[in-house]
Amino acid sequence: MFSFIWSLIIGGIIGWIAGMIVGKDIPGGVIGNIIAGFIGAWIGSAILGNWGPHVANFAIIPALIGAVVLVFIVSLVIKSMRKARD
Repeated sequence: MFSFIWSLIIGGIIGWIAGMIVGKDIPGGVIGNIIAGFIGAWIGSAILGNWGPHVANFAIIPALIGAVVLVFIVSLVIKSMRKARD
């Protein structure tokens, strides 16, 4: 149970840092950060492998890079959807 909570915290922190790096808000607030952290970790591990320091089963560097890519793509999609609506 504690490892699940720890994973949620680390996923949220990774998503939050990715949002800070890109300079865009992640939709959904804290839940959005956690989702971006988890999906970013999956994308980063799939593309870059499972290297670097690990915390709560997250390879921090690939997870952060994957989350940055994810936040950037999501921000582009949301921006284009807002323009299409106007």
